[in-house]
This record gives sequence, C-alpha cells and structure tokens, in this order.
Amino acid sequence: MSLRCGIVGLPNVGKSTLFNALSDAGADSANFPFCTIDPNIGVVPVPDERLDRLYDIVGSDEKIPTSVEFVDIAGLVKGASEGKGKGNAFLSHIREVDLIVHVVRCFDDENVVHVEGDVNPTRDVHIIEDELILKDLESVEKRLESLQKEAKSGEKETLKKLEIVEQLQEHLANGNAARTFDADEEEQKAYRELFLLSDKPVLYACNVSEDDINSGNEWVEEVQQIADRFDDEVVTFCAKIEEEIAELEEEEKQAFLEEMDVESGGLQRLIRAAYKELGLITYFTTGPKETRAWTVRRGAKAPEAAGVIHSDFEHGFIRAETVSFETYEELGSEKAVKNAGEMRQEGKDYVVQDGDVMLFRFNV
Repeated sequence: MSLRCGIVGLPNVGKSTLFNALSDAGADSANFPFCTIDPNIGVVPVPDERLDRLYDIVGSDEKIPTSVEFVDIAGLVKGASEGKGKGNAFLSHIREVDLIVHVVRCFDDENVVHVEGDVNPTRDVHIIEDELILKDLESVEKRLESLQKEAKSGEKETLKKLEIVEQLQEHLANGNAARTFDADEEEQKAYRELFLLSDKPVLYACNVSEDDINSGNEWVEEVQQIADRFDDEVVTFCAKIEEEIAELEEEEKQAFLEEMDVESGGLQRLIRAAYKELGLITYFTTGPKETRAWTVRRGAKAPEAAGVIHSDFEHGFIRAETVSFETYEELGSEKAVKNAGEMRQEGKDYVVQDGDVMLFRFNV
C-alpha cells in the first residue's frame, strides 16, 4: 500500500525545491513559471526509528521500509481549469494522487518572482481551490448530460443518480469543494467514478524563511485558519534548509537539525502529517531474512493487513501472532516475547494497532 502525494501550488512557491529535497530525483527548479512540465515522480522510503530498532534487534539480512510516492505537479495558475498554463494536463495529474500536498508561499523575497505580484496565502490557496472546483464542475456537467439522457427511460435508480448529481452540480457552482458535499456511501456511487479533484484530502505545506522555521509567521496563521475549516494538517518547512539537508550524510543531517533547533526534517514531518490526514498506520513483520514495514488504514482488521502483503494471506487467514513494538523492544527477542506470554493470538476481528509486530498464519 504505497501512498501517492501530489505536490501542487502556484508557480515559484517552492514545490520543485521541496520535491528535490524529499526524493533526490533532480526535478528542475528555476525562478520562472512552468519550469516543471511533466510530473516528476520520486519514491521515498519512509523513515521510521522503530523499523531501524527492530532490524538491529533481530539482525535480519535486509531492512525494507514502506514508501511514499511524491509527484511534483507543475505550478497552476488562475484559469488552469480552462487550459491556461497547460492547466488541463496538470489538473489531470492531480486526479491520480491520494493526497494533495498544497505548497503555499509564506516568505517574502524580492529576488523570487510571485506570479500574482505579492505574498498573499489566502488568495493563493483560493486560486488553486477554485481551479479544482471549476474542473470538477466541468466533469459533473458532462456526467449530468449523460444521466439526463439515461433518465428518459424512467428507471428509478437512474433518476435517483440524476437527482444527486444535480445537487452536486449546484454545490460546486456555489464555489464549494466536493468533499463538503453531504452524501452517504450509497449516494457517492452516482459520481465516484469521476475522481473529483476537490474531493481529495489536502495537506498544507507552508514554505517559510529560515528565520521563521520554528516560530512561523502571520502568513502561516492564515493558512492554519483555512486548514481548520476541514481539520486539515499544516506543516511548516523551509525549502532552503531542506536543500541543504538533502546534500548531507545521515549523521551530518542530525547535527545540522540540532544546530538549527529543528526537531526533524521536512520529509519526516510531511509523512507524519500525510499519514494522519489519510488515517494510515504502520505495522511490522520481522525474521532472519528481512524486517519490513507495511502501511494499512487505521481501523483495518488483521485479515486486511495480511492482504497488504499478499491476497492469499487475506483469503486464507487463520490468525495473527501479534505483539506491540514497545514490548518487543523491551524484551529484546521473539523468544523472550513468547516466554513472557506477550505474544497474542489474534483472530479475524482484531483491529491492527500502529507499531504492531505481526506474523500471519494462513491456509493456501
């Protein structure tokens, strides 16, 4: 289960600089709009101290982290939904991601051009939001045309779908995001295949100056107020600092962060916030050959977690031998865990917890 995050925002807000630092994929970065034309993609291992510790305790041959895929999508501008600035192509790339990482410029620098002329996070955020909503409105109107033709048959289910999509069209036309549309699971089937852009969860990444990395500023507070509408996550980072960190060795990175009095780098903070926004957790499997991290949705039961490894594990699930990472670390080995009676036998209804160390038993 790999998480796919699309990095979006206006031109020159720090998207590609952040992407370079996160993925080391070498996306072009320059002080002019539309530097990034095709979406750059970088698969980044998720740093997790628990995985490192478990690997050391067990002495596995290999350590395999879970991963996050970052997609650097070129800067959107006002009118993107109408095709301005190659907007149609850029918006289509957003359709394929699980989470939108909306980079917002929260720093002032006369040497870095702002496409709208000055720094104004509230305006900038709404420009992107409005373009997503307008593109969704276009998709919904096409769906509406199709349903209106189908509804001539008088079939009840089609008429119900038509009613729901008409309500959604009005909702979007009033400038509201699709994710605020009040529809239950069954009603969402009427438009789910449209993969609406404004229905996706959002994580705001505020790019600040080095001086504001710990304290934030009034522009970050503006973004926080916007995020609070949907209870979205906000992460503050400094693109310049992330560039410097990316060039350092692991030990040097930690020393640099301590010198800057920053708890962790942008990658760790972004991933933690992304997991929280999407309701994801991590569990582990371990043995002589490999120690590995896996991602699963919060609330998933043991068979679903087993299915992340292989569908056969889920279909033939018998039980899961489970212990928390904290207990495993404290006791120091699988044998010690079992001797202490801490290895639990969990069945199909067990809800997986973040940090569980699991061994699945199944029938082939």
